[in-house]
Amino acid sequence: MAHDLGLTANLLTDLFPQPQTPEEWEPYRLSVEQIKHFKENGFIHGIPLLTETQIEALREQLAQMVDPDHDGREFFYEYHSNESGDAETVLFHALGAWRVRPAFHDILWNPAFLMAAYQLLGKGFHLFHDQLFSKPANHGSVVAWHQDYSYWTWTTPMAHLTCWMGLDNVDTENGCMYYVPGSHKWGLVDKLDLAGDMNAVRGLLTPEQIADFERKTPIEMKAGEASFHHPLLMHGSYENRSDRQRRATLINVFADGVISNREDDSPDSPGTDNYPKVPKGQPMDGTYYPLLFNPEKHLKNHIDSTPSIDST
Repeated sequence: MAHDLGLTANLLTDLFPQPQTPEEWEPYRLSVEQIKHFKENGFIHGIPLLTETQIEALREQLAQMVDPDHDGREFFYEYHSNESGDAETVLFHALGAWRVRPAFHDILWNPAFLMAAYQLLGKGFHLFHDQLFSKPANHGSVVAWHQDYSYWTWTTPMAHLTCWMGLDNVDTENGCMYYVPGSHKWGLVDKLDLAGDMNAVRGLLTPEQIADFERKTPIEMKAGEASFHHPLLMHGSYENRSDRQRRATLINVFADGVISNREDDSPDSPGTDNYPKVPKGQPMDGTYYPLLFNPEKHLKNHIDSTPSIDST
């Protein structure tokens, strides 16, 4: 019988060695220029987070989880073998891999990820949820333009951050992400079907915002590199028509102090009963929202952070 790995906050493998002193965290710090770029544009990318050994472990375990009959399937919050619903354009998308396979459990405590997220959020933070996205070669689906927080309004205040990590080299041929620089300053836009029409978002935007799409930027990266983006940044990705896979894992986190704004009968609440529930007004914490980084514990306040995400 499969075991729910989310019940433990201890590392299960030796894939991600942990720094033991504040000085050992230093090599993972973002530069002043990177933090400035995030503030101005809503994202940074090309941040090295994974080694070849870590990538191979994650690829192997992802291959197991793509099979709908794998052990532990019941622990996913959401599981879509093909969220597009069209066999000609496939998008594998699932939330909750950290509860299912040990490498995806332990990646939450990857020190390179933790330090960058701390610098961008400016305080300790919790896991919100992880995600898997896989576009097969030749017929991979789009991920339509969206803002992450449009799906997360059942939490407040908005103090979230997304880290996207490629398990393959990603480029315009195999369906890399695109960001619209500065779109994190637009405010909240209504959400749309995640695997739907790439042009549908235009009906929700002002002429000025539509013009901003002319500056959309392809986020091409090598396997093991990552991007971080603001919860209001407009982003999406086109089809994979190449002969290569495009696999990625994401970690979504929120700053300590975020509370539940959940109304169980609201269309903005999570679309599955398997998602860990927190009553409205209560702190988002507990077993399935573990505190991943505590600066007083990990750094002893030795390293300052510069908040890059303003709560609203």
